Order: sequence, then structure tokens, then C-alpha cells
Amino acid sequence: MTSLYQLLIGAIIGIVQGISEWLPISSKTQVLVASNYLLGLSFQQAYTFGLFMEIGTVIAAVIYFRRELAALVNVLLGSRDAHARRLLAFVVVTIVMTGIIGAPLYLFADSITGFSIGIPMLVIGVILIGDALLIRYSRRQAKMANTKKLANLGIWDYVLIGIAQGIAALPGVSRSGITTSTMLIMNVEADEAFRLSFITGIFASVAAFGLTLVATNVNVSTAIASIGIAGLGVAIIVSIVVSLFLIDFLIKVAGRSKIVYLTAALGVIAIASGLISIVTGIGG
Repeated sequence: MTSLYQLLIGAIIGIVQGISEWLPISSKTQVLVASNYLLGLSFQQAYTFGLFMEIGTVIAAVIYFRRELAALVNVLLGSRDAHARRLLAFVVVTIVMTGIIGAPLYLFADSITGFSIGIPMLVIGVILIGDALLIRYSRRQAKMANTKKLANLGIWDYVLIGIAQGIAALPGVSRSGITTSTMLIMNVEADEAFRLSFITGIFASVAAFGLTLVATNVNVSTAIASIGIAGLGVAIIVSIVVSLFLIDFLIKVAGRSKIVYLTAALGVIAIASGLISIVTGIGG
């Protein structure tokens, strides 16, 4: 029987997932922490549940990027649209590389203990602040003349972005944080970097969701039993609603001159989250 407590926990986890998926603080890690404390799940169970909960943010991203996804389907049906064909190539290459790198790391992470999830967040935070400085000084001097969009990226750029995304299978590593940072370092325009990161994240998250069902379905079953079907439903719905607002906000801000402050702020958030994790011993 579903309790009010389970519904409340579902709402909290949905908010955590909906916010952290798009910030450089690793949504799977934040859900891991929340479900560990609120549901009493073990590290491995909570880690798996963090990946499983990406289903809500995937649905939100599909809704937000429905036109881009429809264009990809049209390419598969024979469309010759150049931009859509390039986007499809980008998605395919990055997801293949993500799978090659990410699947073994996920299986490894599911068996480890004594790993501080705060360390990767500190690293990503420092990288993001470095990105902000890069945008502030070198790009401003060049008046953004040399920034790139998808049309300017090549196959090896796709491979590098896919590798970065695969590394996000590790606890504490933010998928959106590491992929966006990688593209900003590659001099990709900020709003384009966020958009491409979020689009390819749809497919990466679907793959991660499927991997949890295949490789660690016992952990998923335990987590669902703890939160209840109704609680899980609330968590997914809340994460969808929160995600739609945050995706739109981040992409719009990234397309403005305030991207330096946004990137620096995201870096500070990541560092603060990492320090809290280390001090409290979360994941250790």
C-alpha cells in the first residue's frame, strides 16, 4: 500500500533528478545520495536507481527537442537535409563511443566501494571555471569569430565528445557537465554546446536506463519496492516538469552574453557539491 511518505519521497527525488541532470553535479550521484538517506538503499542500489531515474529527464528532453528528433527520423526515412544528417552522424558516433567507454565503467562502478564521488565533481568544477575564463578572455578578444557550431566539427571531435560522455558512467561525474565542458574547450558556441550535450544525452540516458534493467535489475527492483509504484510515478512526473523549465533556461542563458557567469556559476556549484560529498564522506 502506497504511503504519503513514499509520495513525498518521490516528489523530492523527482526535483533532485530534474535539477541535477542539467547541472554539472551528476544527477545519478545526487539521486544516489537522496535515495541512500531517504530510502535506505545501499551504495550499489542507490547508484543503479540514479541511472534508472534518468527516464524522467529523457522524456522531458524528447519533448523539448522533438523537432530535432523528428528531423533525425526523417533522415532515416530518406531526407537529404544536410544539418539533420550531420546531427545524426554526431549522435551515432558519440553514442557508440559512449557505449564503448561507459558500459565497462558502469559495471566497474557497480562493484566498487571506498570511492569518493566528490573528487570528480571537483575536477569538473575546476574545468568549468577554466571554461569561463577561456570564454571571458580569449573568445572576447577574438570577438567570437572562431567559435564553432555542429557544421564545423569533424569525426574526431565526435569521438572525443563520446569518450567524455562515456566517462560520465562513473559515480560523481556529471554527463552534461563533462560533455558541455569538452565542447566549450573545443571552442563550440555555448548555446550549441548545451544543445548538443542535451540531445546526445537523450540516447546516452536511454542506454544507461536499459543497462540497469539488463545488468543490475535486482537493484532496480529493490529501489522500486522501497519507493513504491506510485512514488516512482510521482518522481518521474516531477522530474519531467522541472527538467522542461531548466533545459529552456540554460539554453536561453547560454545564448546570451551572460554565458561567462553561467559557466562560472556551474563550476562553483560543482565544486561546492564535491566538497560537501568529501566532507560528509558520501560515496567513500
